[in-house]
Amino acid sequence: MTEQQLQKKILDYLDSLGAWTVKTISVNKRGVPDILCCYDGQFYGIEVKRPGKLSTLTEIQKYQIRMIVGAGGVAIAADSLDTVKDIIK
Repeated sequence: MTEQQLQKKILDYLDSLGAWTVKTISVNKRGVPDILCCYDGQFYGIEVKRPGKLSTLTEIQKYQIRMIVGAGGVAIAADSLDTVKDIIK
């Protein structure tokens, strides 16, 4: 499965929950997660990687995840839909 196919699956799942979602394409900060989401009053940032490729997370992506968490949001790197389902309960 490609990263784009997994992103679509995740977006479809989040949309089915009625979440507000954005697929980032070009933003003014490097390393911003691929998917931004707000669901049930919680902000989520999801950096999507191909299955088995979580080790390719860059330092700037790790930094942005830490910044979101530090601001009170939830931010993860995900290489499966199940990972996303586990954090959105």
